[in-house]
Amino acid sequence: MKKVNIGGVPEHFNLAWYLTLKNGEYKAEDINLRWHDYYGGTGEMCKGLRSGDIDMAVILTEGIVKDIIAGNPSKIVQTFVETPLIWGIHVAKDSKFKTIEDIKGTRAAISRYGSGSHLMAYINAKNHDWNLEKDLNFEVIKNLDGAVKGLTDGDADYFMWEKFTTKPLVDDGTFRRIDNCPSPWPCFVIAVREEFIENNNNDLITILQIINQTTTEFKSIPSIDRTIANRYEQELEDVQEWLSLTEWSQDIIDKKTIENVQKQLFDLNIIPKKISYKDLTHIL
Repeated sequence: MKKVNIGGVPEHFNLAWYLTLKNGEYKAEDINLRWHDYYGGTGEMCKGLRSGDIDMAVILTEGIVKDIIAGNPSKIVQTFVETPLIWGIHVAKDSKFKTIEDIKGTRAAISRYGSGSHLMAYINAKNHDWNLEKDLNFEVIKNLDGAVKGLTDGDADYFMWEKFTTKPLVDDGTFRRIDNCPSPWPCFVIAVREEFIENNNNDLITILQIINQTTTEFKSIPSIDRTIANRYEQELEDVQEWLSLTEWSQDIIDKKTIENVQKQLFDLNIIPKKISYKDLTHIL
């Protein structure tokens, strides 16, 4: 049985992977797919792909594009979630900051450099015409628990993370959300190490066929909203809103999207150069 390691954030976007694993669908095809939770998000997964700790990752589009350009030996094989990620912009409940203008020039908590929370801080800054050199400062907090501690203790001033994941922390008064910042592209892609693609092409195709079948049918699974609410400790109405806003994909990311991602990252000086579509993607 072929062992395959895959990484992703332990969030509702990835429930389809859990369901297919629970049903034994990969083992039925002689594939031992092992899921690894990456609480540190995209930056930590990029490191896992580079080291070979994981063969595949369900990862933020902007993060993996940046890291492939920086030398990560991986390729994007598919878009996983077609719709943008809605990033909530959060401050501590007792923070003096009330608006986006208030946090200009303060310290953004980020999981690590190169992570989604880091890159989206630039997008937010650009959206509000901030000076990217003077108005952005960063404090590395590793993960969501680190952000709670960092904002509560005053080590950082604001934190950007997926709106619905952090909603329980807003509801219980740990955070206040002062605004939202949608990503300007499809949020999640599936990236695979080049070495794995070359040596396990048929297994990769099988894995994608299985997960794509489930994401195609995901919203019609009976009581899926209640399942998500219970598993991720979220309010049912929040889950229903999230489901209404989210669309999965079963297709390769297109050239226009790749060009848009690279243009924005390049304009923000996040990447030093733009590379060709074929150097970022692999068509199975």
